[in-house]
Amino acid sequence: MHFSFLKLLKIRVHSNLSEPIPMSQTPLYQRFWQYLNERFPLHSHGILISAFSFSAIGYSRLSQQLPEFIGWEKFLVCIFNTVTLFFLLRVFDEHKDAEDDALYRSELPVPRGLISLKELRNIAWFVFAAQLIVSALTFPKMLPLYALAIGYLLLMGKEFFIKDWLKNHQFWYVTSHMLIIPLIDVYASGYDWKLSNNPAPFGLLYFFGVSFMNGIVLELGRKIRAPHDEKPGVQTYSAMLGLRKALWLWMFVLLGTLILAILAADYAKLTSSVLTALVIYFALTLIAAALHFKFKSSKTAKGVEIASGLWTILMYLTLGGILTAWQWIS
Repeated sequence: MHFSFLKLLKIRVHSNLSEPIPMSQTPLYQRFWQYLNERFPLHSHGILISAFSFSAIGYSRLSQQLPEFIGWEKFLVCIFNTVTLFFLLRVFDEHKDAEDDALYRSELPVPRGLISLKELRNIAWFVFAAQLIVSALTFPKMLPLYALAIGYLLLMGKEFFIKDWLKNHQFWYVTSHMLIIPLIDVYASGYDWKLSNNPAPFGLLYFFGVSFMNGIVLELGRKIRAPHDEKPGVQTYSAMLGLRKALWLWMFVLLGTLILAILAADYAKLTSSVLTALVIYFALTLIAAALHFKFKSSKTAKGVEIASGLWTILMYLTLGGILTAWQWIS
């Protein structure tokens, strides 16, 4: 579940010299902010993860036919912890991909020296400590679910101790790494059922399935390129499978997500207009694939990535977000 929109690196200039300040002399907070803009932009990731968390809680409430949303204090702690959990995932990915990035993607922040892996590790430790303190001081009951997500994240960081095998079995690689998303979903929805001392609603299984499939939609969507944009050493699904097969796989996963979303909507007794909206989203999202089939350009490849993100946001908001928000404010 990683969307990124790159910005140009702005280089400061000495007031008395014409040479740019070396990265090592630029304050860490400035370099970290630039890193976030490039690899974890809060304006896009924050919106998506907030929608993800709001919808997980909202769907849990709708499944129990409970009209009221949880309290603001619970929701804000949930947002803080889920956003920072995905940030930790980003840092783990930086370490996992460091060797390949150094060889083939020298334009990225770590290989080009904007920020070091050690600095990112130190920031990650600070974030982890902040998560623990906030959770312990507010809702310590959530710590077991938090530990479940963190434990799985640590296993991912070690590639489940079968790194070479996973690299040679791409299906299991993607599947094992995407499971972190429904685990974070379990954690986010727990701010409803766990803190209310209720069992998790059965319908959440459908919602977790949607989250898992959406993660694959996003993973595929960001790694489908135009033929002339493929680079040696950069692993993309369009390079591994061929462009046509990669697009067909993306559409097949979209269809699977749609089916699970319909089952989730039916369980929560959502209206027929919700089901209609889901089908319309699906049809509109397929336009991106059709355009890339025809034009095979950088723009249409970017269109597939953007469509994946929009599909995910709309899916979450429709299943648990919009109706919950309407009931909340009415």
